[in-house]
Amino acid sequence: MSGTVVPLLTRHELWEGFQGVPMRIVATILGATILRWLLHRVIRRAIALAIARGDREESSRTGRFVAHATGWSIDRHRQRLATLGTLLRSTVTLVVALVAILTIMSLLGLPLAPLLASAGVGGLALGFGAQSLVKDFISGVFMIMEDQYGVGDVVDLGEVTGTVEDVSLRITTVRDANGVTWHVRNGEILRVGNKSQGWAQVVVDLPVGYDADVEKALQALDRVVADFAADPQWSDKVVDAPSVLGVESLVGGAMTLRMIAKCVAGQEFSVQREVRLRAKNALDSAGIPGPRPSGILPAPGGAA
Repeated sequence: MSGTVVPLLTRHELWEGFQGVPMRIVATILGATILRWLLHRVIRRAIALAIARGDREESSRTGRFVAHATGWSIDRHRQRLATLGTLLRSTVTLVVALVAILTIMSLLGLPLAPLLASAGVGGLALGFGAQSLVKDFISGVFMIMEDQYGVGDVVDLGEVTGTVEDVSLRITTVRDANGVTWHVRNGEILRVGNKSQGWAQVVVDLPVGYDADVEKALQALDRVVADFAADPQWSDKVVDAPSVLGVESLVGGAMTLRMIAKCVAGQEFSVQREVRLRAKNALDSAGIPGPRPSGILPAPGGAA
């Protein structure tokens, strides 16, 4: 039985054939994989160093004071860095994969110019159609990078005020005082008022009688300030000890005394209630009368 004999390729010929396009494709894939691994390792290392530096700063005495005064939190710091690390790794993977695919297509002899032109036209059309989505995404990236707010913060976003329950690259979820959940697009947020970052100032106004002994009342309030600052239950909730400003206003039959306190954000209502209660008890103990219900000034000679 006769037949055609197919000549076998030698090892040299196989190696020469493999050294062409297949070898370059394998090298491209291998290089892209190694590059992606290296870049991810660099990003993880940088994030770990940043977190470690934040831990050291918070553990120091000065760092604890600054964190206490500014509302800086190591947990939020870690969360923000972790989010940035994830975003950077995803971006690196996308860019490296796109370059590798274009390189492989070029090695296979596929025409890239028409493809890139079509992709440019399609990207332009997609950009016009989805510009609000791109705007939301970019705004979300900057909000996370700048740490404008985080989960648990009480914020004023203009249209809604409430507690932040979730922050993503496109949507911020806020629950207001009535329990309504609001989903706000990041691109629509023009201003942010964060009531949970840094410190808050508490103002306590105390109306007393127009004819009350001012010096005696102020001395009573000074004792309240000293006792409050020395109370360990409240010392970690205030940045600076409360202070007595003095007489704020004179209206009708009332004189208003003002006190202020700088406290940790989120503790202003409890601090305000406690200071007001202590001040009221101190004024009562000192015999300082309250404002006259009628608002009529006392007659000359002290007669009512």
